[in-house]
Amino acid sequence: MIIEEELNNPINKYLNTIIKGDCIKVLSLIPDNSVDLIFADPPYNLQIQDNLFRPNNTKVNGVQDNWDKFSSFEEYDKFAIAWLKECRRVLKNTGTIWIIGSYHNIFRVGKIMMDLGFWILNDIQWYKTNPMPNFKGTRFTNATETLIWCKKSETQKKYTFNYKLMKHINGNKQMGSVWHIPLCIGNERLRDEDGNKLHSTQKPEELLKRVILSSSNIGDIVLDPFFGSGTTGAVAKKLKRNFIGIEKEQNYIHIAKSRINKINTFLPELTIQVEEKLTQPKIPFKALIDENYVNEGDTIYFKKNKELKATILKDGFIKYENKTGSIHKIGSIIQKSESCNGWMNWYIIINNKFILIDDLRQKYKQEKEEGK
Repeated sequence: MIIEEELNNPINKYLNTIIKGDCIKVLSLIPDNSVDLIFADPPYNLQIQDNLFRPNNTKVNGVQDNWDKFSSFEEYDKFAIAWLKECRRVLKNTGTIWIIGSYHNIFRVGKIMMDLGFWILNDIQWYKTNPMPNFKGTRFTNATETLIWCKKSETQKKYTFNYKLMKHINGNKQMGSVWHIPLCIGNERLRDEDGNKLHSTQKPEELLKRVILSSSNIGDIVLDPFFGSGTTGAVAKKLKRNFIGIEKEQNYIHIAKSRINKINTFLPELTIQVEEKLTQPKIPFKALIDENYVNEGDTIYFKKNKELKATILKDGFIKYENKTGSIHKIGSIIQKSESCNGWMNWYIIINNKFILIDDLRQKYKQEKEEGK
């Protein structure tokens, strides 16, 4: 009977699809209490009046899109109230919602959320390790954006927070509320043939990975009412979650579909057995060298990027450019963050395939347990 109910669940027809249309109208089609997690990156209402130029007089490609233009704060607030009411309705009584914004809108949105009955669990500061400078020199560089994480109500008892998993991927340190993550650049940034950004506010996958890993489980439904270039759907697919995207711009839908359809691998975090790893003795990287799972002089690659490579040293450290340190320290330096779980980010090429060094650690541990 449970299986039959799941098959007939009206939410199923929306799973892993992008629905074209105004988010408020489309949200009204989604059943009550049907999604596990919502991530929303609404318009910022930047109120940009003039073009911005660099000191060399080249134009900055900022957010000039029509979807970010509102005639007044009152119009923006009315819009926010409408879509947030719908989000609260479709969110399960065990679900949570994340909203990201800049100083232009996040305080207005936060006030509205509290008025509607949401209960704030955390505010997360996304510290951009490579922010755009303030070219005019008239104010501080905007180096952060704020994420508000809420449960549906103050009285809600149950919600998903994978505390031990987040601690584990943070180098076995409790993850804090300041996330050091660079802006979306390099190969991850979607561009056209002329090098122009395909979306002005594309978010880095690392940001969505933390949101989705921390507050959902495999098979859960993640809803994004402002789908844009599809980062939420891409990361959800890599983490074996279902997604529902809502987007009114056809060109963004095309970009997102193409991006998501190309995904055929999953992120390594899926393999983490947190309880087991936290109770097992630590295995130093040097043990893999001593037992010839890797060798002194071998090259390892950060996040499968052949340009970000380091050399394994005999003492268990690695050398990246002119810097020497542990796999964790060098990983932190590369991604400009306070910490990094090197086991989950460094790869070695074996038989022309990228192999996560954590997989070698698991092989080492298993063979030791079997007495090989």
